[in-house]
Amino acid sequence: MPIPYPKEFRRDVIAVARQGDQSIAQVARSFGISESCLNRWLRIADRDEGLSAGSAGSAADDPEKRELRRRNKQLEQEVEILRRATAYFARDTLPK
Repeated sequence: MPIPYPKEFRRDVIAVARQGDQSIAQVARSFGISESCLNRWLRIADRDEGLSAGSAGSAADDPEKRELRRRNKQLEQEVEILRRATAYFARDTLPK
C-alpha cells in the first residue's frame, strides 16, 4: 500500500489547483502526482468544506451551511483531542 501524502502537501496542492492559474494537469505534473489523484483530492476537499452543490436549500443557505459544516468539523476534532487527553491523564492516575 502506498504511503499517503502529508496533509500539508495536499492542502498546498489543492490551494494551487483552486487558484485557476494553471490547468489541473499542469498542477498535478508540477507536484509529481497523477491528474486523477488531484481530481479525487479536490472532490474530497469540496465535500469536506461543503462546496458541492446540495439537492435541497436555497442559494442564501450555502454560506451558512458551509460555515456550520466547518464549525462542526472543528468541534469534532476538539472533542477527539479532549477524549485522547482524558484517556492519557486517566492512565496516569489508575493504581498499578
